[in-house]
Amino acid sequence: MQILGEGALSKMRAELGEVVRYQLSLGDQLIEMNELLGKRISLSYAGAINCLHCGRKTKKSFSQGFCYPCFTKLPQCDSCIMSPEKCHFHQGSCRDSAWGEQHCFVPHIVYLSNASGLKVGITRGTQVPTRWIDQGAIQAIPAFRVSARILSGLVERIYGEYISDRTNWRAMLKGAVEPLEMIKLREEMYLRCQEEITQLQNSHGLQSIQPILEGEVVEIAYPVLQYPTKVVTHNLDKKPDVDGVLLGIKGQYLMLDTGVINLRKYTSYKITLSSE
Repeated sequence: MQILGEGALSKMRAELGEVVRYQLSLGDQLIEMNELLGKRISLSYAGAINCLHCGRKTKKSFSQGFCYPCFTKLPQCDSCIMSPEKCHFHQGSCRDSAWGEQHCFVPHIVYLSNASGLKVGITRGTQVPTRWIDQGAIQAIPAFRVSARILSGLVERIYGEYISDRTNWRAMLKGAVEPLEMIKLREEMYLRCQEEITQLQNSHGLQSIQPILEGEVVEIAYPVLQYPTKVVTHNLDKKPDVDGVLLGIKGQYLMLDTGVINLRKYTSYKITLSSE
């Protein structure tokens, strides 16, 4: 096999098109992954992990790429990142107020997507449609534009009483996901939750939480030759060498004929990618 690249792994870059274009980042190298479809590839983990933030060696990766000290101190690893409604900036206890102002007090989008069925999610406005691709959604549509991350979390929590805020990744990878009437569902969800949304607007300001009632559905197609009928996962911590024929890419998963692997899980791992 020929070595195509080696270095610290980062999540794949994705570009929306007729079919999503993926590039694998290994150190400062970018590898065109769509070109490897149908070919045998190999991923080898060298046993080294260097923290995404400070660069120190760590035996275990926390929060997708950080050492434990950084995990406990950095704002991007705080619990409010996963649960924005728990933001404690106003209490003066943000781990880094400058970081919070830059990343959390900026426009966010609350959206509906279909990766394994209807779900609600949030993302910074600048991360559309990347966030949808990373989740493996085949359809997505924005539902609200809000002025801060905490507000996106509060809206998501209201919608989460009626629909899921999680993706069934196994169902997503099997590819048997039926298209949904996303525009109709967006309208129905807004009407169902309008009273609670209005209460939020009364508390935080009408302009801070704006429903998006226009705009088309974003349809996303992935480079997949064949979906797995049974999802078997590879684990680089248990088996550092993984190989197989690349049958597809969806979300941040590589689908091999030997199993699937979630590359995002191994952020900051030193990896060598080879192909025949």
